[in-house]
Amino acid sequence: MIDSLDCAGKRLDLSRPQVMGILNVTPDSFSDGGLFVSAESALLQAQKMLHEGAAIVDVGGESTRPGAVAVGIQEELDRVIPVIEAIHNELDVIVSVDTSKAEVMREAVHAGAGIINDVRALREPGAMEAAGEADVPVCLMHMSGEPRTMQEAPHYGDVVATVKAFLHDRMRQCEQAGITRERLIIDPGFGFGKTVAHNLTLVKRLGEFAALGAPILMGVSRKSTIGAILDRPVEQRLAGSVALASLCCQGGTKILRAHDVAATVDAVKICHAVRMAE
Repeated sequence: MIDSLDCAGKRLDLSRPQVMGILNVTPDSFSDGGLFVSAESALLQAQKMLHEGAAIVDVGGESTRPGAVAVGIQEELDRVIPVIEAIHNELDVIVSVDTSKAEVMREAVHAGAGIINDVRALREPGAMEAAGEADVPVCLMHMSGEPRTMQEAPHYGDVVATVKAFLHDRMRQCEQAGITRERLIIDPGFGFGKTVAHNLTLVKRLGEFAALGAPILMGVSRKSTIGAILDRPVEQRLAGSVALASLCCQGGTKILRAHDVAATVDAVKICHAVRMAE
């Protein structure tokens, strides 16, 4: 199993789980939309997450919540590039770019991003080629459908088998395109075209994804599955988010994508300590 990644010159240690802080520079993300739309406020939030223990700051300029409206290339570039440049220039932290667009991938890596995090697993036009040229790690995520429609009656026979087969195929296509396995991260796509039951099954059977031989990333923070189980609004899902993150760690997840960095870092440290105990 890969124990570290070279993220544009910055090393990501995967001998223990790491936390990826979520920085949405969007007006319409489900949890923090509109809070960090200026480069100044985004930089302050990135600084806070770094102080709280985040190893990665994930910058996204297009919401992928259910029903989200698509964003044009130039608008997404205008949102993310100044933020990535500011973080890269001011802070000693790995920056990832949350995008599916080839043009945004290229410009983001040029601005200092060290990871490409793509919810569409490089299926958009030119994305595979852009990621190959970028020579940085790439996270491939499973999503059934598109954000605007993905929660309209998702159906699977065996959700784990389906997601695993999809990720295996995308990894194979990446390798054929010259993106080595050592650069790949996989994300089963918790909440992306899946019911509550599907999401819980993914967490329960996370260990089955280890056979793919790539580090696992999970983003469970504040998601609607937590709200459905606990009957709590987005702003009251911290405990549920941390509980799920802990279960993901027990299942072998190496990167936890989170809004609440400090609490998630504490949970991850405890989980790792238990796993390392004799």
